[in-house]
Amino acid sequence: MKFKWYAIKLVIICVVVYILQFIIQDLTNEFALVSSEVLYRPWTIVTSIFLHAPDYPPHLIYNIFALALFGSVLEKIIGGKNFLIIFFASGIVASFGSILFYTASIGASGAIFGVMGALAALRPRMTIFIGYVPMPMALAIVFWAIINFAGLFSPDEIAYAVHLFGLGFGLVAGFYLRKWYGEKRMKGKKHRISEEEFRKWEDRWMII
Repeated sequence: MKFKWYAIKLVIICVVVYILQFIIQDLTNEFALVSSEVLYRPWTIVTSIFLHAPDYPPHLIYNIFALALFGSVLEKIIGGKNFLIIFFASGIVASFGSILFYTASIGASGAIFGVMGALAALRPRMTIFIGYVPMPMALAIVFWAIINFAGLFSPDEIAYAVHLFGLGFGLVAGFYLRKWYGEKRMKGKKHRISEEEFRKWEDRWMII
């Protein structure tokens, strides 16, 4: 499969859109996902994925870092087309989760959590660092899931439910793709040497 750098291209799109949010005054309001208006503006289920909080740059920085890192690894494993399907499908599922829990939302976090979930299902033993602590990808996903689940009970400006919906879809998609792209565990086959073969080997190589 030819690597097409789709994860990096999505990062570039997010950065360009973020700059446009400062230039075009109403861009954020026009394309953000507002739950009460989704029937009239259904395209915001997708467009909101590429918007980020203009007054909080870390929102963009954390997302593009995770997308570039985990997205590129996943794309390398399953190919560009499958990667894009997981990214957008996770983002859309996460948007529906937002409609159920929040009045409005923006950001690529749900789609990125879907990417990470799929990667955890496909490469559970891959080592990553959370802070300075190394841990397998599967354990890291459990850690993030617990943090986001706990966040549901202490509401703030972070859309924890969006993360969980995206993560859930990514895990399901990843387990589905394991049959084609999962870790291949090579099982060594034992070969029993017959007595005749051993005698031939002994006659040829053994010197007494």
